[in-house]
Amino acid sequence: MHTYILRRLLLMIPTLLGITVVVFAVMAAAPGGISAQSLVEGQNLEPAVKKAMEEYYNRRYGLDQPAPVQYLRWLNNISPVGFTLDEKNEIDGFGFKGSDLGTSFLYGRGVGELLSERVPITLLLNLLSIPIIYLVSIVIGVYAATHRGKAFDTGTGITMMALWSVPTMLAGVLLIGFFASEQYWHWFPTSGLSALAAADMPFLPHWSDWLDILMLFVFSGLAVVGFSQLSIRLRERHRTLLMGGVGAVMGLWMASSVEAGTSMAGTAFLIVAMASIGAVSGYTSFTGLRTFIMGFTGMLLALVLAFALMQGEFVRGYLFDRIWHLILPILCFTYGGFAFLAKLTRTSVLENLQADYARTARAKGVSEHDVLWQHVFRNSLIPLITVSASLLPSLLAGSVIVESIFSIDGMGKLAVEAVQGRDREMVLSITLVSGLLTLVSYIIADVLYALVDPRVSYD
Repeated sequence: MHTYILRRLLLMIPTLLGITVVVFAVMAAAPGGISAQSLVEGQNLEPAVKKAMEEYYNRRYGLDQPAPVQYLRWLNNISPVGFTLDEKNEIDGFGFKGSDLGTSFLYGRGVGELLSERVPITLLLNLLSIPIIYLVSIVIGVYAATHRGKAFDTGTGITMMALWSVPTMLAGVLLIGFFASEQYWHWFPTSGLSALAAADMPFLPHWSDWLDILMLFVFSGLAVVGFSQLSIRLRERHRTLLMGGVGAVMGLWMASSVEAGTSMAGTAFLIVAMASIGAVSGYTSFTGLRTFIMGFTGMLLALVLAFALMQGEFVRGYLFDRIWHLILPILCFTYGGFAFLAKLTRTSVLENLQADYARTARAKGVSEHDVLWQHVFRNSLIPLITVSASLLPSLLAGSVIVESIFSIDGMGKLAVEAVQGRDREMVLSITLVSGLLTLVSYIIADVLYALVDPRVSYD
């Protein structure tokens, strides 16, 4: 295993070189290319200043040299080992010199400095999205497979197919239009990862009156326990009526909270839609999912009531403010992923449930629960691991859209700005970082293969 990983790490070097060569060639072959003249064009500079700027760019980046020489020069700059240059940019030695990603044409700052600010933001979005995607897809996919052909399987199949068909750009615009605009429900911020005032807030939420804190925790605890118990103890019909009624009340409240007001038809639609969602969540036979939804609904109702009755001042704090800003972007990141993986999980589990080894285990008297979780589930993870290798690259690509829609200063938005501004140093560095993360995800997937399936060996 160690030899295999070392070999894969070494193979990453020529792969990354090939990726950057392709990107560099595309930029060099684009109409106008990358030249000193194109960088100072349109800045309305005096002729002497313009000429000085062109000479600076040619001297700093070698833009007056052939394209292969420019690429080798960039490669030498980012490599920790290579040729050292003097003040006239002439070779004066070879050895360890450190890595330099260069200076951005567009921002006039070091590329490494900009990436150190933007990459953690994109990684935060992705690292929060991946566990949510897998948790939701595994829960729904396994239950749908074990209840094939029933209402839950049919309903989730239609829902997941509909979610997977919605483009991320459209979903982001709709979420902002309905849940972040003044015209409808201004529940979430429209852009960014934190408010300007969040820097002066305490890290955790703060209440000026301790009675407000007590009321918040008492109401929330009682509501979660109460609704969870109702989910377990009530009969199907009573659960459906209860959650349908709660949904209708929530729909009426949503209609009344619209700033511009709603028509009778719009109010009726919201009431019917929310009542239907509530009734379905109460009707489902999936005990775990039903209990979670009803408990979460009870907690939301308790929070609304507690905040309405509070007498003191509430400061949401930096942590809560960051979570508040992340909700809509994370929704855009995750819905397409778990919609696809839920269907894949269902198919994989169904295939393994009908396999010979599963029938043999049942014939030996192994319970259906043990057959599912000790035999079938482990083999069903193999397709999910295969998809996981491409999940991170797809999320990185999706961050370009999501970060642009929500005005998040991450690597995706930076990539768009760099391409539009023909910032060669930035584009090549972003390509290098994205390629590195993609290749690392493939190595992790290979290691997970060996952990899940004992038959896989890299020795």
